[in-house]
Amino acid sequence: MADRGVDLSALPKEVRDQLAELDLELSEGDITQKGYEKKRAKLLASYIPHLPNVGLSLPDVQLSPGHSADPSPSPEAPGPSTSSASRHHRAHRSGGARDERYRSDIHTEAVQAALAKHKEEKMALPMPTKRRSAFVQSPIDTCTPPDTSSASEDEGSLRRKAALSAVLAQSLQSPDYWINRSVQSSSTSSSASSTLSHGEPKTQPQPQLQPAASVLADVLAHTRIENSVPPDVTTSTPQERGSRVDLPPAVRGMSRGQSRSSMLDTADGVPVNSRVSTKIQQLLNTLKRPKRPPLSEFFLDDSEEIVEVPQPDPNTPKPEGRQIIPVKGEPLGVVSNWPPALQAALARWGATQAKSPALTALDITGKPLYTLTYGKLWSRSLKLAYTLLNKLGTKTEPVLQPGDRVALVYPNSDPGMFWVAFYGCLLAEVIPVPIEVPLSRQDAGSQQIGFLLGSCGVSLALTSEVCLKGLPKTPNGEIIQFKGWPRMKWVVTDTKYLTKPSKDWQPHIPTANTDTAYIEYKASKEGTVMGVAVSKISMLTHCQALTQACNYCEGETLVNVLDCKKDMGLWHGVLTSVMNRIHTITVPYAVMKACPMSWVQRVHIHKARVALVKCRDLHWAMMAHKDQRDTNLSSIRMLIVADGANPWSVSSCDAFLNVFQSHGLKPEVICPCATSPEALTVAIRRPGARGAPLPARAILSMGGLSHGVIRVNTEDKNSALTVQDVGHIMPGALMCIVKPDGPPQLCKTDEIGEIVINSRAGGTMYYGLPGVTKNTFEVIPVNQAGTPIGEITFTRTGLLGFVGPGSLVFVVGKIEGLLMVSGRRHNADDLVATALAVEPVKTVYRGRIAVFSVTVFYDERIVIVAEQRPDASEEDSFQWMSRVLQAIDSIHQVGLYCLALVPANTLPKTPLGGIHICETKQNFLEGNLHPCNILMCPHTCVTNLPKPRQKQPGRSPKTIPTGLPMLVGNLVAGKRIAQATGRELGVVEDQDLIRKHQFLSEALQWRAQTDPDHVLYVLLNAKGVAVCTATCAQLHKRAEKITATLMERGGLNTGDNVVLLYPPGIDLIAAFYGCLYAGVIPVTVRPPHPQNLAATLPTVRMIIDVSKAACILTTQPLMRILRSREAAASVNVKTWPTIIDTDDLPRKRPPHIYKPPTAEMLAYLDFSVSTTGMLTGVKMSHAAVSTLCRSIKLQCELYSSRQIAICLDPYCGLGFVLWCLSSECVFARCLCETPSAPYSVMELCTKGLGTQTEMLKARGLNLSCVRSCVVIAEERPRLALTQSFSKLFKDLGLSPRAVSTAFGSRVNLAICLQGTAGPDPSTVYVDMKSLRHDRVRLVERGAPQSLPLMESGTILPGVRVIIVNPETRGPLGDSHLGEIWVNSPHSASGYYTIYGEESLQADHFNTRLSFGEPHTLWARTGYLGFIKRTELLDASGDRHDALFVVGSLDETLELRGLRYHPIDIETSVSRAHRSIAESAVFTWTNLLVVVAELSGSEQEALDLVPLVTNVVLEEHHLIVGVVVIVDPGVIPINSRGEKQRMHLRDSFLADQLDPIYVAYNM
Repeated sequence: MADRGVDLSALPKEVRDQLAELDLELSEGDITQKGYEKKRAKLLASYIPHLPNVGLSLPDVQLSPGHSADPSPSPEAPGPSTSSASRHHRAHRSGGARDERYRSDIHTEAVQAALAKHKEEKMALPMPTKRRSAFVQSPIDTCTPPDTSSASEDEGSLRRKAALSAVLAQSLQSPDYWINRSVQSSSTSSSASSTLSHGEPKTQPQPQLQPAASVLADVLAHTRIENSVPPDVTTSTPQERGSRVDLPPAVRGMSRGQSRSSMLDTADGVPVNSRVSTKIQQLLNTLKRPKRPPLSEFFLDDSEEIVEVPQPDPNTPKPEGRQIIPVKGEPLGVVSNWPPALQAALARWGATQAKSPALTALDITGKPLYTLTYGKLWSRSLKLAYTLLNKLGTKTEPVLQPGDRVALVYPNSDPGMFWVAFYGCLLAEVIPVPIEVPLSRQDAGSQQIGFLLGSCGVSLALTSEVCLKGLPKTPNGEIIQFKGWPRMKWVVTDTKYLTKPSKDWQPHIPTANTDTAYIEYKASKEGTVMGVAVSKISMLTHCQALTQACNYCEGETLVNVLDCKKDMGLWHGVLTSVMNRIHTITVPYAVMKACPMSWVQRVHIHKARVALVKCRDLHWAMMAHKDQRDTNLSSIRMLIVADGANPWSVSSCDAFLNVFQSHGLKPEVICPCATSPEALTVAIRRPGARGAPLPARAILSMGGLSHGVIRVNTEDKNSALTVQDVGHIMPGALMCIVKPDGPPQLCKTDEIGEIVINSRAGGTMYYGLPGVTKNTFEVIPVNQAGTPIGEITFTRTGLLGFVGPGSLVFVVGKIEGLLMVSGRRHNADDLVATALAVEPVKTVYRGRIAVFSVTVFYDERIVIVAEQRPDASEEDSFQWMSRVLQAIDSIHQVGLYCLALVPANTLPKTPLGGIHICETKQNFLEGNLHPCNILMCPHTCVTNLPKPRQKQPGRSPKTIPTGLPMLVGNLVAGKRIAQATGRELGVVEDQDLIRKHQFLSEALQWRAQTDPDHVLYVLLNAKGVAVCTATCAQLHKRAEKITATLMERGGLNTGDNVVLLYPPGIDLIAAFYGCLYAGVIPVTVRPPHPQNLAATLPTVRMIIDVSKAACILTTQPLMRILRSREAAASVNVKTWPTIIDTDDLPRKRPPHIYKPPTAEMLAYLDFSVSTTGMLTGVKMSHAAVSTLCRSIKLQCELYSSRQIAICLDPYCGLGFVLWCLSSECVFARCLCETPSAPYSVMELCTKGLGTQTEMLKARGLNLSCVRSCVVIAEERPRLALTQSFSKLFKDLGLSPRAVSTAFGSRVNLAICLQGTAGPDPSTVYVDMKSLRHDRVRLVERGAPQSLPLMESGTILPGVRVIIVNPETRGPLGDSHLGEIWVNSPHSASGYYTIYGEESLQADHFNTRLSFGEPHTLWARTGYLGFIKRTELLDASGDRHDALFVVGSLDETLELRGLRYHPIDIETSVSRAHRSIAESAVFTWTNLLVVVAELSGSEQEALDLVPLVTNVVLEEHHLIVGVVVIVDPGVIPINSRGEKQRMHLRDSFLADQLDPIYVAYNM
């Protein structure tokens, strides 16, 4: 250190002061260790004796405890737990970096012992992963000290190298880092194993890498070089992130070898070696630990949805004492010369002792600034009173009347102005309401102060000129309107603006009565600020009681460090002191920050008899005392510790005494006291006689306290709480202890309860709030039997405590800091103390920690929020958080729900710099806290979940005799079987015509002959301009040319498969018909995206391989792409089948080639990737295609004059049917009466055009011609979206009944399609709890946990639908949930797979019911739904059966034995925070993983973690295992607008998401 050999006491005083200030800055974390040493060396440079060869880097780092307030252990210091000696050292040295109210060496040792116990059973908690760029620590980083900017090398690269070497070192040295890597293969992945796993080819597992190499590969994979482009999952270019194009179909089961060489697979396809799976494995291991509270068997989820109270533990300690007897204080003595009112005392001293000093104020350096004498105080107060009553307003209309309330807005640093204002108001008989100076419009709690001013009816504020200048102003110089405040008039009370009263004016000083004298503000636990009114008689009596208890004498000197606007600072330092003509020296907070010893120096200089302080001031003085050799505190007869009621004050008092006993401080003068805003002073310890034994302390068991009983701690010394008494209750008061909740029943002697007081010296009411007043100020205690113990009313103090031996009062906490978790009480302060004892030095900034509880899922959950030091590393913070968890678990036996670290200086502050708890809690719940580190632990603390459902081992379908109708699902006699039928397809009029042209290819030829110029297709570009049209003849001719080209260049046989690779357009349709003419089978494939070949080309390749295509028809640009170097990077381009481009077809008329089909021949193959990542191709025969077209024609009444607008992809499903098939068969022009679109288009319209409907209307856009607007999707209808779409475009003439949905699946492309004729789609509300149990319970709209479901459109002609139990395959009853089975002539004829897996084929396409109707063949859709008979009538006049689709069976999540639909959880998640753009959920090894896209700024990322966890727990009774926050556009969405959750899952496990943050909930 730089000061070796320097005698500090010999240095000049200013240098010593500067050194002291430096020490303080360091102890408070305002300056780094490096900056501190630099500045200190600079100061001492000229005083260092220059010895040869003495470097500054001497290894003497361990300084003596009193010598340096270094908050972070120096580099050479031994590690955290090397020896108890070094730990002890650090405990002393930790300095002001820790909030010393809670400092207790005993407790620190207890916590360290508890943690050491945990170390033996070491827990590896998975660390959250965070993107580098995220979370720049804003408030601090902006002012980085200058000495760090000299780093020459690029810091990022250094940091990465360091990270790399650290991970390597770690992975190579500690085997338990990659906790047992073998993933339990027994826990099958979520729903992949569900009933409908479509055929999945198996791949060979790859050879495993050697462990060391794999670790290395792992490390390299995760230290991403920052400027390289992250792997893009959205298939669009990184620049156009927001626009979702298509998914990366690295499809499950197939092409695993090509697309995921980075993943190592175990036998069941679970990747082992990825950072994510290691983390999840760690998490699973964490969760396997037995939880401390046993899981009580809570409710069986039936109709009752109330969480029962767990069975009481028989070992819970119960109070055993007798009922408490009220405790009486000593009688209040009557002294002859006591004034009749407080103003009278001031008048008396102002007249008789005008020269006597009343108040000395200090400047910022701690030197006296001015002294106000009693004469001056009297004359100025008189002037102010006169001005207030006579000079504001006019004689006839004064602004103020006696009894009006006035706000006093003065800073702490100007006590003189405040005194004058306060006494001026008392003399004018207006009621002062002292409040804090508002610093900004959005001040923490400013709205609540507004509530206080409103409830007290305040419209005038007094302030000083300096303060007024400092208030925030509008641009034109007026004071801004503070949030929530009533309109205020501001009056400046500086002497120069006051008027001298006229000779004949005298203030009216009545004898003290019950009128309100002043109002003191108080914040409740919920954050509401209320005004406690104190009457004139209470004020006077309180001063008398304090005078008697503290034995104040006339002319004494008192040093006050507290806020003189409220509480002890006001009662002792402003009121009682004037009554007794005491000289008060006020030391404001600002002075204390600059010069922590100032109050001790004032006591020494003025030989003060009484000092009024808080524990914080004791600690600060102790820290700074080393430079003060000559202070003498022997004059003090009472050192009043205002927060002495806090159990954690004991150690501060002891430590202060230790240091200052040698400076004359007597042990018996330390006087803790207990106060409350409602009852004013409750109890105070009187100074003991010299040499008398000091009062004993109680060492209580925290376990007992949590059950509300007093037990002396015997067993576990770690969880003990030491409390000191706060003396006896005030003179003239009566005290009881009552139960804090429920009726105010008297407690037993060994029970903790709330202290209630009856006294003339307490507050009288909450001003303007009569309702709340009654419950607090008019309490009549009752005995065990419930009868009142008397007539007198008591006031609740909000203090929890008990009466000890000799009627001494002990306080163990406050009601507002009480956290009731699972029926046990915990005190917020105790938890703060434990957290602070876990070596916060490296992590927590200035010991700023907030503890509060939030109610989630029927219980309170504990949240701890702390400010993180700017220089704390990720590793340290996480380490600290996990240790706090363990310590609190060990010592308090309670689980934490959430632990968050926020950047330094960002928590909302109270006026005196403390943490504003209510505002912090509000920010946490609204997602405005912006943490930089977060740890959620819902698994340990949520113990009241419903019992998991045990599925009954059902009998397999084979064992059911077909004749018995016993297991018809839940069928009861007389109940309708759930089935529905579309209308008859009917016989077509002209039989011959149909026979001739029954197939598509024939229909087109016939059209080309009979009506060649009828326009079939119009293609529109992005601007809505027609760029291409095709008539029947044009299309036919082009198809013929393509047929000829195919035959010439392809050399194809009938029945070969041909891949059509075209952008949406007429070329695609012509190529399709060309294939039909040639007798080959077309397979339409979406072309690869040129900007994202790596993700989209493998799918194209896979479909070509799977379909064994003989050739590819495409355009020239796409042909070039297929053969490009870029394509070669992702697939083998040398093995493409023949590629034919159809751009330049021969001009000459081709030979007529036509191979007529038969009904069973395949018309085309329909390939698509399902949302679960399955690639499936289905075979569509010519017969099915014809029937489908007729069915759609009949349902939608499509005639040749109709126009259809299609916003769909023409590659698969109903989109392809409407593009390529309907128009020929129907002969309608594809362009604008029946628009059909996927949800993604609807969402774009709603978001993009939502604000422009007025403009569109002005342009003359009219949608009244639209007969039906159908959303095409294979999912549950999205009700909210369709409704908002209808609402938005209603003004443009769109009829709400026109908007409807369609439903199709792989086995049958079109099951429902809302036609023009049938009844309107109906909506029902289903109970979500019953859905989880595979039941449907219909409820009323708005019922809790209700889910609106919309009918999926009218069933198509010729289609029959039945609801079946997927396990037993028996039909179900009306309104029962089951799988939707379909029987229809246009069902697909089977899967097209390389391996003809006949069993699957038969199971999905030709399956029979286990009983009931055994001969009909059904196709299984794989969707869950139910049928409900409605009151509406269909076209034939029968009651209409509505089909409701609930969701895909493959997609459902099985968790806790219940079935969840991802969309329900996602809907809740998206509501949790305004910045969640989209979300998706999936499961992995029984953990629920939620991925949320963040649309806001990255600093909001961690706000989402608790909110997502809360909402899923509240609404779905599930604990989220992992929360992943990603950029917008990361969740892959296919062309139909459906989320590809399985792709997302694979990308997550392969660590390809580049998430902003991944939180592993413990």
